Amino acid sequence: MRDRLTEGRLRALVAETLGVDAEELSPDVSLVDDLAADSLDIAELVVRVETELGLSIPDAVVDRVRTYADFVRAAASAARGTAPPVVEPLPLRARLVSPHGEILRAEAFTPYSAETIADDARAAGRGSFLEITLPASTADGTVEDVRRQLAWLTAHGVVVQIAREGALRPSVAA
Repeated sequence: MRDRLTEGRLRALVAETLGVDAEELSPDVSLVDDLAADSLDIAELVVRVETELGLSIPDAVVDRVRTYADFVRAAASAARGTAPPVVEPLPLRARLVSPHGEILRAEAFTPYSAETIADDARAAGRGSFLEITLPASTADGTVEDVRRQLAWLTAHGVVVQIAREGALRPSVAA
């Protein structure tokens, strides 16, 4: 980071803007879920950082910020004059079947949606079945990334199946 942007200064600015104690800003704290920041709070935070620190954080980057660590990385990239590559979210269909019913989703696979899908599957309990369908053109590495992100659910008794659209034999997360 440039000398005008230190993590301590950024931490103080974030804490003041969001009305929280600086000690609450651990790397994995969710700005929305844990600190109750809404979209207006995030917009105000970005404007303050850009104005007071002379940075420019692209909207596409801000849209992907979920945690305090994400925000620090976004600000650090802006301070260096580099922006992290904008990666198009992966579209997917998720189907969760449990004794309580069925949940169907069609959305982009982002860190937030992955967390929501996993939380629903864990809450559905043992014996539930989570089927994730990815576009047919999804690269093998991306399929493996999705598999790794959801594999922990098997320890909670959830059967996780990941497949490309049109695939004859879906692969099961291990």
